[in-house]
Amino acid sequence: MIRTNLAVMMAKRKCRNLAKISADTGISRTTLTNLYYDKSKGIQFETLDKLCKYLDCDIKDLIAFNTD
Repeated sequence: MIRTNLAVMMAKRKCRNLAKISADTGISRTTLTNLYYDKSKGIQFETLDKLCKYLDCDIKDLIAFNTD
C-alpha cells in the first residue's frame, strides 16, 4: 500500500497551515487536504515537485510503500 506522509513532514518542518502551503505553492487546498489525511487516489509529479521544494525534502519523505 502506498501512503502519503504530508502530515508528518509538515510537523517536522513546523508548518501546520494548509492554506499557507496552498498560497505559497499554488497547489489547491483540496489536493493538500486529501494528501494530508492520506485520502488521495493519486498525485501528479508537478505536485510532488512543488511539495519537495517547499518542504525541502525528498519524494521518499512524502510517499511510503508498505507491503502490509
